[in-house]
Amino acid sequence: MSETFTIIVPVYNEEENLRRVEKELQEYIDCAEIPTSVLFVNDGSKDSSLSIIRQICDQSLVFNYIDFDQNYGLSTAIKAGFDYAESSLIGYIDSDLQTSPMDFNLLLEYIDEYDLVTGVRSNRKDSFTKNLSSIIANGVRRSFTHDGMDDTGCPLKIIKRDCAKRITMFKGLHRFLPAMVLLQEGKVKQVPIQHFHRIAGKGKFGLWNRLLGPLMDCFAFLWMRKKYINYKVEDKG
Repeated sequence: MSETFTIIVPVYNEEENLRRVEKELQEYIDCAEIPTSVLFVNDGSKDSSLSIIRQICDQSLVFNYIDFDQNYGLSTAIKAGFDYAESSLIGYIDSDLQTSPMDFNLLLEYIDEYDLVTGVRSNRKDSFTKNLSSIIANGVRRSFTHDGMDDTGCPLKIIKRDCAKRITMFKGLHRFLPAMVLLQEGKVKQVPIQHFHRIAGKGKFGLWNRLLGPLMDCFAFLWMRKKYINYKVEDKG
């Protein structure tokens, strides 16, 4: 079976960015090596994001959306994308476009051999405080998970559908996707990608989200790792 690719785009109050998201994703789709579509997940936006998403989807068959009844958070939006995507490969990119859809090509080079390929933001264009808090949070998380990943918060990833469907998600677990793939005895890889300044809209994560929250999530992951069920079927009849 030939590969197909769905790009999940979580959206929360990104009305200023969505037309640029449409333009850049369409440019990528036009030159993509495999059939590619987009799934917006509107996470209870309170601005005009949903209206713009509907306009985009009405104009193109490769853009689709689901709309939450309220704001649930990034992990839930990614989980819903995993649930609704029907392609063999599933990607994820943030709607702030601080990463480029074109860099999906860098990740796709390795997806045959790996179950999840994630970007690593090189030469990050964030504030000193944000960069420092991310470095600390990633170091703490690595000490808990031993996943070997330098930048699990990078909003550019590709995962095989069968692997994504088996991941047990909880709030905050979007930072632990590589570790969850490793629990399945899957293979993960990180690849350097571009990073850009946020042009429009406001960031959704503060100091709590990047440091204290993830620390608490580490303990949740340790509990899950201890209780995790993993099996392989040898034969059936």
